[in-house]
Amino acid sequence: MKFFLDHDVNDAVADALRRHGHEAIVLRDVLPPDAPDSQVFAAAQETGCVTITCNRNDYLALSAQQLHHGLIILIRRRSARTECINILRLLDRAGESGIANNINFA
Repeated sequence: MKFFLDHDVNDAVADALRRHGHEAIVLRDVLPPDAPDSQVFAAAQETGCVTITCNRNDYLALSAQQLHHGLIILIRRRSARTECINILRLLDRAGESGIANNINFA
């Protein structure tokens, strides 16, 4: 699967996704870190990616306004390792069909 990580997602999540065979695009590699959420979400849709963010309210509102490839709201944990574990567990549990075009929390 292809993922687009918002600026508030730890780099360790991108690394974990890549180690498990997924493509992970990090916002700062393609857009300025202060790009508005609407631009970030649009870039994820243009590249066919599931968006991963910790910014719950703004992205839930954006996802309600348009079709999307999927949205994962990452709940902040005390460690990046725990965040990685939760993302990978979600992917194992939900599978691609449960992630694509849906909203999930990890």
